[in-house]
Formats: sequence, structure tokens, C-alpha cells
Amino acid sequence: MPVPLLDVNAQNDPLAAALEAAFQRVLRSGQFIMGPEVAAFEADCAPLTGCTHNLGVSSGTDAILLALMALGIGPGDEVIVPAFTFFATAGCVSRVGATPVFADVCPICFNLDPAHAASLITPRTKAMIPVHLFGQMADMDALMALAKSHGLYVIEDAAQAFGASSRGRPAGSFGHFGCYSFFPSKNLGALGDAGLLATSDPALAERARMLRVHGMEPKYCHQGVGGNFRLDTLQAAFLRVKLPHYPSYTAARQANAENYRVALSPLPGLVQADARDCQCLPRQAARLSQSPAASPRLILPVAYPQNEHIWNQYTLRVPGPGQRDALKAHLLGQGIGCEIYYPLSLDQQPCYQNLPQRSDLPVAHLLAQEVLSLPVYPELSRPQQDEVIAAVQRFVAVPA
Repeated sequence: MPVPLLDVNAQNDPLAAALEAAFQRVLRSGQFIMGPEVAAFEADCAPLTGCTHNLGVSSGTDAILLALMALGIGPGDEVIVPAFTFFATAGCVSRVGATPVFADVCPICFNLDPAHAASLITPRTKAMIPVHLFGQMADMDALMALAKSHGLYVIEDAAQAFGASSRGRPAGSFGHFGCYSFFPSKNLGALGDAGLLATSDPALAERARMLRVHGMEPKYCHQGVGGNFRLDTLQAAFLRVKLPHYPSYTAARQANAENYRVALSPLPGLVQADARDCQCLPRQAARLSQSPAASPRLILPVAYPQNEHIWNQYTLRVPGPGQRDALKAHLLGQGIGCEIYYPLSLDQQPCYQNLPQRSDLPVAHLLAQEVLSLPVYPELSRPQQDEVIAAVQRFVAVPA
């Protein structure tokens, strides 16, 4: 049977009546910009962000941009970002006139490597933007200690990690700002673009609120140059319908990830990564060479025990030249959705070829050649997942 990478209608259709009622409620209210729906959604998000101030914004990208603007980051400043992530993280840095500085990442959790980030700090460094990629948090204890020692701002890009946590503390609550996306493919997906900016600093919250509406406070008096970053009222109403279901969505993704682990781990040539591999390719290579799968066909993702991983993506590594693309073609040929997140690291993007690179980025470059994401969305049925597993098993059974 065909298995899509994601099926948003499978999640939204059961909520159709409630979503239509939300539409009618907004329509009848006549208030289509900001208002009570947005305020209520912002309040409802507080338990998941762990922050006292939550601002609905137009997208996850605009949340990052607004955070940078509120912190006064601009020309002449440098901001350290992971080299392996979605473009918006670095793109927002460039849009405020600052320079993104690309740091390498961990080969297991795919997140910012604190040691490499530390090596890139200069007198011009003003902030770091760790990304909680694919739904698992970065090492925020180490990154916050690094930031404190150098007087840096920290903006958490939690676009893929709304509701994730580390040692019980929510993603987005460690740094000066947390940024979230509700793009339809996210774990909590709107029916269009939507995002959230969170902080527990009242002064930063006040400045961000002002900049969210063109820097205006009071009306028609502009204290600064901001933007139009308001969350659409209708999207807030839709998200309020879906938010009570979010724990069940997360539990289903976690169950699907565990089912992959159990089903795929026993296969010959499969390796389950663990914390011993973190942040060090040579150490990882040495351990893998001593394993029964001396030439691993696949490396499964791992959820670190201190983290609650929400599995926005279930991302394999497929070692060996051409093997990732071979698996992708194999799956697509059998009607199984899969995707490469991401085929280029940020330093490899054409628009950043003019930036001088301060060091090599071996992990980011390797991941761009090896990663492949499988369907893991909450409504994925067990027969559908069995189809995915069987297809992966057939691939592994054929010698590379």
C-alpha cells in the first residue's frame, strides 16, 4: 500500500466540525487581526514553553527574526548557528545584517556541538542559535554555560521541538528567547503559517511585542523599526482546537519511533547509535568498526535518556557512497514517502559561498550525504508502518 511521508488530512479531518466551528466563531466576531483568540492561544501555550511571555507570530521564521531584532543584533555582529539545519536559522541572521558563523554538529543527535561552537567565538560574537533538530533538544546545559562565560545571547530555534524537553525543562525555556513553528507539517500544525516567540524576560517581551507591530507604541508612534509579525487570528483559533490533542499526537509519534527501533535493530548491518558516539566522528567510527556490523548499512536515530524526543522526523543515516540515494529510490519506487532533511549544509548553500569558513565541518557534510527521514506522523497506521519496515528490510538484505 502507498505510505505518504505525511498526511495532514488524516489529522485534520476528524477535527473538521471543531475547525469549522472555530472558523465561524472568528467570522462572526469580525476581529481578524490579534484579539481574544490569539491571547487565549498564547496563554494555552505557556505550559509547553515553560515561559511567562508567549507571543503569537506569523511564522517560525519570523519568530527567529523578531528575537534577533529584539536583542539588537545587526551589522558587525556574528551569530553562531549549526551548519546542519533548515535555512531559516541562518537566513534570519543575514536579514538583520549580521553574519552567520557555521558550527559543526553531533553525528547522533544532529544538534550543535558545544565544543566546536566555543572554538568559533570572537569579540564580534553576540549570540548563538542552537536548533533542537528533528524534535530532540540540543545540549543546553553546556551551551548555556558557554554563553554565560562569554556574555552571549541564546535564541533557541525550537521550530521542530514544541513540547520537547530535557530533564523535564521545555525546549525554548533555557535561552533568552524560544522560537516555535506551527507550519502544517510540524507536530502541532496550523492550516497555514503560524509561529510563537517565548521568553521569561519581561523587558524583552515588551520590546518584542512592540516590534511585532512595526515598532508601534502607542498607536501611530513608532519607537523602533519593527515588522508585521502578527499571528493570524484564524490560525490561532485553529491551533486552539488542535492543542488539547497534542499529547496524543506526541505519544503516537513516540510509539512509531519505538516500533521502528524494535523492528529494525535486529537486522544485519543495523546500528543503534548511543551517547558514546556523541559529537565525535573518530570515536564513533572506532566503535562502529568493532561492532558486529563492521560496515553498517543503516544507523538508527536515538533519543537520549535525559530528553523527551517528540520525533518531528525519524531520520536514519545511510553510510556509504550513494547508499542514501539508493534507499530513497528504493522506497519511492514502492510508494513509500521519504525525504532528505537536508541535502546541503548551510555553508554549502550557494548564497553563502562568499562567507569565509573558519574551520572544517565534517559532521555536517557527512550528514548531508547520509540522512533520510521515514514517515513517523501520528496517524501512520501499523500496517502502513509495516510496509515501510518491510521495504527497509528488503534493501538491507541486498548487499551494498
